[in-house]
Amino acid sequence: MSEPVTTVFTWEVEPGREQEFEEWLRRVNRAAVGFPGHQGVTWIAPERPGGHYHALLRFSDTGALERWLGSPERDAVVAELDGIATEADRRVHTTGMETWFSLPRTAVTPPPRWKMALVSFSAVYPCVLVFTAFTGPLLADWPLPLRTVVLPAVMAPLLTYALMPALSRLLRKWLYPEL
Repeated sequence: MSEPVTTVFTWEVEPGREQEFEEWLRRVNRAAVGFPGHQGVTWIAPERPGGHYHALLRFSDTGALERWLGSPERDAVVAELDGIATEADRRVHTTGMETWFSLPRTAVTPPPRWKMALVSFSAVYPCVLVFTAFTGPLLADWPLPLRTVVLPAVMAPLLTYALMPALSRLLRKWLYPEL
């Protein structure tokens, strides 16, 4: 199973061209939204003039991200930036659990790993308990490799798309006390 990937872009905008850059943001977003595997982007504007713009771009997997980065559609839109902005830093990619704890339209440091582990445990344990109680007897006669593949096949999408986003919203003040 492939993992979602997030990459962070940092853009340095020429002074006085911020409005043009923000118009470009809307165009690049429209181009990316229809691209296969695109799962969203969060743009973070600088807090002060002259600061950097950041984009957290999410794709379903590394292959989809690479296809977007090398696509003629992206090349055409990025070419429009000539004289307006340049990519400032090396791109950063992540496929780990910290993407479960991302906040839209907000630039924050991910929570400490111990908090992420505790929230993850809080989501996983009850699900495993309920799943095992209800499916254990049904799957008891299955060979071990088949029995053990069912739980992760159910849990991975459930955690990624439902439980972890809901828990990170519910526990937002505890995970991100600086907000």
